[in-house]
Amino acid sequence: PTAFPLCTAVSAFESGTRACVMAPTCCVLSAGFYAVTQASSMRGGGFYRSWENRGFPTFHLQTLDSRNWLEILWDSSYAGLALRQSSCLPDGLHEKVQSALVTLHRHGCLLRDLVRVRDRDVFTAVSRALVGQAGYTYRYLDTRLFSIPWHCEGENGQRDEKEKPCCDSDLRDACKALWELNQFFCTDVQRQQTNVRGVKRSHSDTENSEDASGEGPCKENVTDRLKEEKQENVERLEEDQEEEEEDSGQGCSHSSPPSSIMPPAQTGLVQFNVTLINYMDPTAMTQLKEEPYYGMGKMAVGWHHDENLVPLSPVAVYSYSCPVEPTNEGVTEKDGEGQCKDKENKTEGGGTSKDEEEKEEGEGSKKEEVEKEKTCWRVGLKVAWDIHTPGLALPLQSGDCYYMTDDLNRTHQHCVLAGDTARFSSTHRVAQCCTGTLDYIQKRCSEAFENLHTDAETNTKSLCSLLPSTLQHIEDIHNEVEFEWLRQYWFQGRRYARFCSWWTKPMEQLEKDWKEMERMTQLLLAVVEDENTAQENRREMADVLLNALTDRQQHRQTWRDRDAQGLLVPVNTIDVVLKL
Repeated sequence: PTAFPLCTAVSAFESGTRACVMAPTCCVLSAGFYAVTQASSMRGGGFYRSWENRGFPTFHLQTLDSRNWLEILWDSSYAGLALRQSSCLPDGLHEKVQSALVTLHRHGCLLRDLVRVRDRDVFTAVSRALVGQAGYTYRYLDTRLFSIPWHCEGENGQRDEKEKPCCDSDLRDACKALWELNQFFCTDVQRQQTNVRGVKRSHSDTENSEDASGEGPCKENVTDRLKEEKQENVERLEEDQEEEEEDSGQGCSHSSPPSSIMPPAQTGLVQFNVTLINYMDPTAMTQLKEEPYYGMGKMAVGWHHDENLVPLSPVAVYSYSCPVEPTNEGVTEKDGEGQCKDKENKTEGGGTSKDEEEKEEGEGSKKEEVEKEKTCWRVGLKVAWDIHTPGLALPLQSGDCYYMTDDLNRTHQHCVLAGDTARFSSTHRVAQCCTGTLDYIQKRCSEAFENLHTDAETNTKSLCSLLPSTLQHIEDIHNEVEFEWLRQYWFQGRRYARFCSWWTKPMEQLEKDWKEMERMTQLLLAVVEDENTAQENRREMADVLLNALTDRQQHRQTWRDRDAQGLLVPVNTIDVVLKL
């Protein structure tokens, strides 16, 4: 239960009936798709192969037992994924976390975001909220989310300007419970990564000794063939994904190919700084798309990489499926009695042997597992820009967690496959904080004001330096404050102010800083228009000013166009607030 189990059986699904057929060794099917699964440990999930005339390989694996082949596939394609079943979490943590998620939903904190996809504004199918370190933000699909603080012990800045708590007591307790889950993940993911690295080193030593003695040639051949076939399909899949483009407002990021440059290895302890809370209700999500490559089912979130994360940082996800009342649809008391009578008659008459009864029970349980798989939520994974390697669908029971470690988020894409009941997830991540914190943007404002001089006697303001590089730097900060922070906040970030006032005062101060930068731009314009300024300097300063104003006007028009749609705020609300 401490790690995702290796699969040891093959489950073949025919395209028509999808009847489950267990086989002891790997085999090649003639139609449909196949899944590799161990029902007892994976609960009906497995590996999916896409067909559709995409160059499916014909492996001759009769010489290999299923476990050897699966180990090769697992080690080469999904080694960074780990499952932690609900029983692995500390006592009492489930109740706290699940109560916290319901509290966030009850307070109206979970909202659909308006994101930018292909120059269009679309609402996400999933409702979200960001909880994390005070002053942190998370940016995805041209949308910046502003965090609700953890409210953990020792965290500063959790009160507003009147020294009142920024949230009510229920919301504070909910955020604190999520912080406790975050602390568990930080420790547990670190332990898992350490254990996996130790196993990999041991496994590598074993392989080297086997190679030296001339063993394991089949394993090498299959691995080489997997790599060759994966490379052959990269260009073909790129064309497919460019056409289908799954980012229709469902996903968390762009479906872009991962960078070919491997970032430096990360060291030190895992420190998740934010969690993105998601709420998905399949009954309200009426336009869910079918998973296009493997036939996995309806997708609540399309194929994507999580963006804006520290390179090689892990992601930890807690899944909570809301309980539903049990139903007995189609089964009455009379039907039940009839079934019992039939069974008694068959036994008394000798028409059905004990072996046949066990066989029927086994087939019934397999059908139940297949039906259960369709109703539970699953996370799908596949190698990015590759449909040749089998995709993985991992069923999630309520309270289960899974980790994506090492470079799995960079090399793979994942999706969320919809179940029948509503679901919460808490997705803990190490967000890039170099440009996404309140502390960062406040320091940027201070940098800009270093070029502003105020006369002590007359209170007249002037620019200290007129160097083009300095002026360009200031105008860049000016644009960043307006378009990456103020407009993002007033467009939809301020929705959270009604239940958490933490960002209210900082954004008011940021607005004052922006107005001061507007005055600095006016000072620069006055210098450029002054005929006493040296002609050569005037030309350079005019170029800087013209480029900055042109870029700013284009960005403002883009935001006016977004406002004009009236999707979240009245027309020109942002311009009125900023007095443009």
